[in-house]
Amino acid sequence: MRYTPIDPKLFIENRRRFTEKLPPGAIAIFHSNDVLPTNADGARPFIQDSNLFWLTGIDQEDSICILFPDAPEPNQREMLFLTKTNKQIAIWEGHKYTKEEAKSTSGIEHIHWLSSFQPLLKKIFSETDLVFIPSEYHAKQNIIVPDANLRFARWCQERFPLHQFRNAAKIIQPLRLIKTQIEIDLIQEACDITEAGFRRSLGFVKPGVWEYEIEAEFIHEFIRKRGRGFAYDPIIGSGSSSCVLHYVENNKQCKDDDILLMDVGACYANYAADMTRTIPVSGRFTKRQKDVYNAVHRCLKGAKELLKAGTTTTDYNKAVADIVEKELVDLGLISMHDIQTQDKDKPAYMQYFMHKTAHSIGLDVHDVGDRYTTYQPGMIFTCEPGIYILEEELGIRLENDILITEDGNIDLMQSIPIDADEIEELMNN
Repeated sequence: MRYTPIDPKLFIENRRRFTEKLPPGAIAIFHSNDVLPTNADGARPFIQDSNLFWLTGIDQEDSICILFPDAPEPNQREMLFLTKTNKQIAIWEGHKYTKEEAKSTSGIEHIHWLSSFQPLLKKIFSETDLVFIPSEYHAKQNIIVPDANLRFARWCQERFPLHQFRNAAKIIQPLRLIKTQIEIDLIQEACDITEAGFRRSLGFVKPGVWEYEIEAEFIHEFIRKRGRGFAYDPIIGSGSSSCVLHYVENNKQCKDDDILLMDVGACYANYAADMTRTIPVSGRFTKRQKDVYNAVHRCLKGAKELLKAGTTTTDYNKAVADIVEKELVDLGLISMHDIQTQDKDKPAYMQYFMHKTAHSIGLDVHDVGDRYTTYQPGMIFTCEPGIYILEEELGIRLENDILITEDGNIDLMQSIPIDADEIEELMNN
């Protein structure tokens, strides 16, 4: 791994928080993600299952964690199963965890090789009939290929049909929402790396450069600073592409009068940052661009003030929509008549602001949490208002990552340039 070692106290504490929520006598089993194929004998870069990493810090394929806090035998209360390396694996794939390294990383005392997993499983299943396995269903996700956890659940149900099986995600998701200080520091590092990439891009962008060249400037800085790379597919959209919410082609040449929207975030130690900045390709905003930019900036400032403990996601998004609506009226994009006669299921503002303003962020860029979540201290959310005027090829979005605290919130991206005048100054220095 490129990142510096993480204090195992994080994973020890996470396991404690999780096992405290398990019913008496229950067992929980977590698998690593699969190594996903491409074509022929190719494979995609491995990305660890977020739940397994949150519990163990193990960043390797073919890994399994068993948590059985009420096991009669103390050496079976926390167990980790890993691939046993050999000369062939070492030559073709490189280093794998030793038992000592896995213990040091995770804080788990009892490390086993994978070959002993099924024999031990039979013994453990004879001592419990309540099994938790994670399966994270998402309203927008269409699962076509079952992952390792789901395949394992089906395997268990066939062989132990009289056992009870429950979804561990229901327990772990609320816990993952509340970030500990170590996690906050890791996300802050991802934000700081993102800032370095953005500052680098400000000195590079000019008329004639290609969007993919700007993407390359970011990835250079992200990897140079020990990040894995992008936390998600970067959006580098100039001109009309700034109005395409999930534009990822990044294949256009930037023109003199274009606006350039960059939605990017670094991944550090599997934790994500998520930033959006919009800049003028020429180094100077036109009057119209600056008017819309400053309107969105005001929306961001207003939205940040509302992001606090006790608020629900639904109420928050509605309140921010009201802020954006006012700015759209002031910009002349919609009128009070439009608002008074609007369809309540499709408000007038949605022509120019069609997405929500906040989502949880952590080990996943769209981290655990839903629209019914009530904000609590320790949660981290994006704040990302925008205005998109397709007929003017002008899309502005600004986005920072915000930590909820007891006393309000902390902007983890407060040092990243955002003021329009500062952006122009930096681009022209």
